[in-house]
Order: sequence, then structure tokens, then C-alpha cells
Amino acid sequence: MFSGGAGALAHDSVDPLTAPISAQYAQRWLGEEAPVRVFGNSWLVGFSGLSVGLIQTSAGLVLIDAAVPQSVPMLEAHVRSLGLKITDIKYILSTEPHWDHAGGLAALSRDSGATVIASAAGAEVLRVGKSGPDDPQAANLARFPPVTRLRTIGDGQTLRLGKTVITAHATPGHTAGSMTWTWRSCEGPKCLNMVFGSSLNPVAADGYRFSDPAAAATVARFRRTFGVMRDLPCDVLISAHPDQSGGDARLARYRQQPSPNPFVDAGACRAYADKFNGVLDKRLADERAAQASGK
Repeated sequence: MFSGGAGALAHDSVDPLTAPISAQYAQRWLGEEAPVRVFGNSWLVGFSGLSVGLIQTSAGLVLIDAAVPQSVPMLEAHVRSLGLKITDIKYILSTEPHWDHAGGLAALSRDSGATVIASAAGAEVLRVGKSGPDDPQAANLARFPPVTRLRTIGDGQTLRLGKTVITAHATPGHTAGSMTWTWRSCEGPKCLNMVFGSSLNPVAADGYRFSDPAAAATVARFRRTFGVMRDLPCDVLISAHPDQSGGDARLARYRQQPSPNPFVDAGACRAYADKFNGVLDKRLADERAAQASGK
């Protein structure tokens, strides 16, 4: 059983796929948020600190990410509150193979019958429920329920469901298997470029140094990813952790005044990339300064 303590959310205590992971720590992400239509056929159905996307197509539903195992009952309730069936979920797209975004994949896939779609590197982790040594946070990460109904997709490849075409964009760095997803969403004649972005945060376990030669490939992945994110056609950005891109503030404004739509921001992807490029620069500078001082 993948247990991290008593859960704050209602769940079946005998279900190994929804057993809580780090319940007290995870609770900070799981503030209740009613589902909200971001634009057109695109919804947010997750939580205050963990985005979960939903795309309604003419042939079924697509979810993006699945939050933590103990949040699955609430997540499924969010979907049903829109008058939708869990069994209409055909695909669940994975942004990254960490327990906070992928922990609920196994339970949601089982309950819906949906196939999980991930990068090849992400799928390797999802199959075992544990990151390998190429992950900067590997030493600190909890295990999560392995995913069995799984399909891989490559950078630039597309997934079609009904009339909706979703494109996968490799955005490694935070994890080697991170993936960002884009699609078009329309309201009448107006169509926008939607982006669900993976985490770009260069965070690591204690003792890991991005400035070490062994981490050079990871730093290079981050730099490429920042370039990819800057160049994406991007009218609406949803980030895996909403606060990392200002999504929490946009949602608060949207609930107060939905028009003009605060989610629409053509500069959001560029700002997201630039923010974390700066974070990485600072981390590298701090590590080198500490090394020079003998710390």
C-alpha cells in the first residue's frame, strides 16, 4: 500500500490506488476549487495548488494530470458535477512522473478505463512509480501507484480525439520525462491556443548541485525547454502548479470578473519561461559562490 499517513480527503481506506501519500504535506495543494470553464471546451477541475485540465471533445473527455492518489474521489466528483461521466474519459495526459501530478493516474485510469499518455522517459517512471537517478529530486520523492494502461508519445506528435488535436511538446528539466500539451479551443468564431505547461522549477534534493559537471545535461535540458516554452503559440497558459505562472491570481480574478477573460494572456508562456530561467541562473550562481567560499 502506498501510504503516507491519514488522508484529509474522503477515500476508500482499503484501496491501494487512493491511499494517501504525505497527506499533511499534500494538503497544502488540495484547497477546494469548483470546476471552471477557462475557454471554450477547456476546463480546470483540480485544486488550488494542483492544476488538472479537462478537454471536452466530440468523442469523449481528455484529462491532463491526476493530482495525488487521495484526491481522486474529489477529482471524480468535480467531473461528475459538470454532468459528465467518468467513463467518458478516454485519455489522461501526464505532464511529469512525480507523485503530486501522477499519483492519481492509476486510480483514474482504472475507474475510467482511460489510457495514460506520457513521454517515453515519463512512462518508464510511471510503470514503476518511482523516479530514477536522472531526476534532481529523486532522493526526496515518494513512491506512487504504478500505471499499467499506458501509451507513449514523442515530441511534436499529436493525439486526436473527435475534432480536437493535442500536440505533445517535450519540456524536460524538472524531470527528464516532462511534457507540455497544446491544443486549440474555440468559442464561436474565436479560437485560442491553449497550453498546459509542465513544471519548470529547478528544484532538487539536498546535496544535488546543478553546477556539478554531472548535472550539465539536466541544465542543458532546462535551457532548451525555456526556449520551447517561450516560442509556443500561447494565448492561455495553465501550469501544473498554478501559482508558478500566476494562474492562481488569474483564477481569483476570473471568479470576480470573467470578462474580459483574465486567463487570456499572450505573454504568459514567455513570462513563465523567463521566470524560471532566472531561478536557474540564481541557483547556479549561489551554488558557485558557496563552492568558492568552501561551504
